[in-house]
Amino acid sequence: MNSFTPKIFTTMREGYDLKLFKADSVAGLTVAIVALPLSMALAIASGASPDKGLITAVIAGFLISFLGGSRVQVGGPTGAFVVVVFNVIAQHGYDGLLIATFMAGLILIAAGAFKIGRLIKFIPHPVVTGFTAGIAVIIASSQVKDFLGLSLDNVPADFLPKWQAYFGAMTSVHLATLLVGGGALAVIVVLRKFAPKLPGFLIALILAAVVVAVLKLPVDTIGTRFPDMPTSIPTPSLPDVSWARIGELLPSAFTIAFLAGIEALLSAVVADGMTGTRHRSNQELIGQGVANLGSVMFGGLPATGAIARTATNIKAGAKTPVAGMMHALFILAFVMFGSSLMAYVPMAALAAILFVVAWGMGEIDRFIALLRMPNSDRAVLLLTFGLTILVDLTVAIGVGVTLASLLFMARMSETVQLDNGNSLDHDGDYDVDDLTQRDDLPKGVEVFRINGPVFFGVAGELLDAMRRIGRTPKVIILRMRLVPMLDASGVTMIEEFIEQARLSGARIILSGVQPQPQKMLARIGLSDDQPGIYFETDYAAALQLAEQLTSVTVH
Repeated sequence: MNSFTPKIFTTMREGYDLKLFKADSVAGLTVAIVALPLSMALAIASGASPDKGLITAVIAGFLISFLGGSRVQVGGPTGAFVVVVFNVIAQHGYDGLLIATFMAGLILIAAGAFKIGRLIKFIPHPVVTGFTAGIAVIIASSQVKDFLGLSLDNVPADFLPKWQAYFGAMTSVHLATLLVGGGALAVIVVLRKFAPKLPGFLIALILAAVVVAVLKLPVDTIGTRFPDMPTSIPTPSLPDVSWARIGELLPSAFTIAFLAGIEALLSAVVADGMTGTRHRSNQELIGQGVANLGSVMFGGLPATGAIARTATNIKAGAKTPVAGMMHALFILAFVMFGSSLMAYVPMAALAAILFVVAWGMGEIDRFIALLRMPNSDRAVLLLTFGLTILVDLTVAIGVGVTLASLLFMARMSETVQLDNGNSLDHDGDYDVDDLTQRDDLPKGVEVFRINGPVFFGVAGELLDAMRRIGRTPKVIILRMRLVPMLDASGVTMIEEFIEQARLSGARIILSGVQPQPQKMLARIGLSDDQPGIYFETDYAAALQLAEQLTSVTVH
């Protein structure tokens, strides 16, 4: 039952004092400053009013931290939902979005209860990167009108017609709007480079609003776009549901639940890597589900764990889920006492923020790295990316996962080998004494052996095994003679395991690496030219090197 206990209760049992509360409060305020403009921008990009984003950050953000399975997860509206939410509102109205989000919340709770959380990690990395990059392109495309101040009454929803409309209206670029948007973008970029600890988004919004108000520039603002926007938290209520509406909105609900689940767990994994803790995946899904139900009751948007805000929370010194709860309370204070100031914020400045968000979501370096992988992984990446932009996110994910699964099965059939029983120990990798290999290890050395193909999720098991030994070894031997192949996801996971081990001060020796894995690791630049990483042909040579390294460390 421990796997279904929210982390807040675990941390409270460990002891909570004023020092921890101060650290969590400072982190919560820092994240709130980042989340405030971002929540408004994401709501507008989704086709809703900015107050919906703030409501989501308050209600869902609080519940995700209070009931989630991660110590430092911060939740709220995210870029992953923009495309889905925009389409649901356009086709079914805002009440349709509330119904879809409510069903998604129930689906997430059921997924957590049935322990499906651990299965989401098996979604191939090219699929995740492909649809994330596709969403980034769509978000950036949706902001061109506001950034340039184009005179367009109706912007087409589809990608290609949208850009055709943009090119047709380029003669109507509004210079003042472009200067405000460009100035806000420049401020964000400069602050990120030279003063990354400052809240660039908020500073850019404030400067843009002051310039527009003082100079009385004729640019579109939140106040002119949403003149009747409420300035308080509404009373809770449930959406009107009918069987007909459930049937037509069920596909959207599954898409929202899928995106919420995968982004929340990816964010939790990132948080684990940064803090050295371990999240409870099934409780995280339950917490996400309850948070989405709560958001719906107050008229909010879908919510999930936000990777960038979670990372900011950790860097700001968060220790427990109280930090995420405080972030929600700080935003609530703004809604209650300062939301009237939102009317002065220029739409072009919000567009600039979303350009930066889209750039971060795109993971350009990861995308380029995956393009260097074999044709099969490259095909999955590009197909998912293209379908996300040109067709539909649900179709893209379905086709990407299906194709990746088929390619994985094809690879497995190619790696089947027949053994006549006479090949034992031909490479010196001592299979006969695997059961006692730890007894003969030098002090400060740990060994892990991987049997079979390495795919998405294996690094998590390796990290868990390293945590279970209760200490950080000086040298880790990773035995890979029985690994016939790596795909792109497997390479990523091995890379993350090695990086985590190196951050802990351990040196890594890879022994018996076969040609295909060796080639794949070389494609991402992982070789014995890097400090702290060594390749040996067999286990005996690896043990000998480990003895040398530990003796050098001791002396």
